[in-house]
Amino acid sequence: MATNSHTEQPSGHKGAFPPFNPTTFASQLFWLVIAFVVLYVLMAKLAIPRIGSIIESRQKSIADDLAGAASLKAESDAAIAAYEKALAEARARAQAIANETRDKQAAAAEATRKRLEGELNAKLAEAEKTIAATKQAAMANVRGIAADATKAIVERLIGKAPADAAVDAAVADALKS
Repeated sequence: MATNSHTEQPSGHKGAFPPFNPTTFASQLFWLVIAFVVLYVLMAKLAIPRIGSIIESRQKSIADDLAGAASLKAESDAAIAAYEKALAEARARAQAIANETRDKQAAAAEATRKRLEGELNAKLAEAEKTIAATKQAAMANVRGIAADATKAIVERLIGKAPADAAVDAAVADALKS
């Protein structure tokens, strides 16, 4: 069994592409104009107003967002200014407290210094009195010790004890000079 397969073209068909067929140009142009007018009317009446309203709503939304951002920026600037003012006031108060505390401590230290100085002056005066009394007592004893020492030295040198009046006169002369 043999099969013949071949393609046959219908008769009367020349094989030209229909849009390029010059006999159908007029009807094609007519339908092109109708389709263009219908699409233009649809675009002008439906699509473009919708797109325009969408663009307007987006522009309005952007403008509202920008206004809100400007408002928030103004609020944040005001908050920053208030914060800086409060910070400056706090620093001034802290400086005033520090100065006041330093002055109080300096006054307290000065009072303590004066009190201690007074106590030390009193102790020093008392010590000077004690030293003067001790010196006077020592000086009184020096005369007696000098007289005893002189008497002992003279007795040892000459072998005989001198008179007490002569020793006292010699010691008094020696202490005056």
